[in-house]
Amino acid sequence: MKEKKVLIVLAVVLLVVVSCAPGPNEMAKSPDEEGKVAGFWWGLWHGIITPVTFIISLLDQSVQMYEVHNNGGWYNFGYLLGLVVILGGGGGGAGRRRKRGQAAL
Repeated sequence: MKEKKVLIVLAVVLLVVVSCAPGPNEMAKSPDEEGKVAGFWWGLWHGIITPVTFIISLLDQSVQMYEVHNNGGWYNFGYLLGLVVILGGGGGGAGRRRKRGQAAL
């Protein structure tokens, strides 16, 4: 009985997570008004400036955090890499925690 409840909870969690997945970007690989499609380097730049862009986007509806006219995977990779660069990723915090704990011992 307990296994059945766990499976039901996992199924519900999986359904909720999958329902939050974004749909396809209909504007991907299509040029903007200037005829440009954002690639890896624009994705990297947009990832790096995300904290500032997020704050501005809360105040100004015409500012977006993500370029919808992009080339797909390479833009997404650059954006993710820019986020990791500016936010520090996850490994740096774990390393600092370990060093602090060792110093206390």
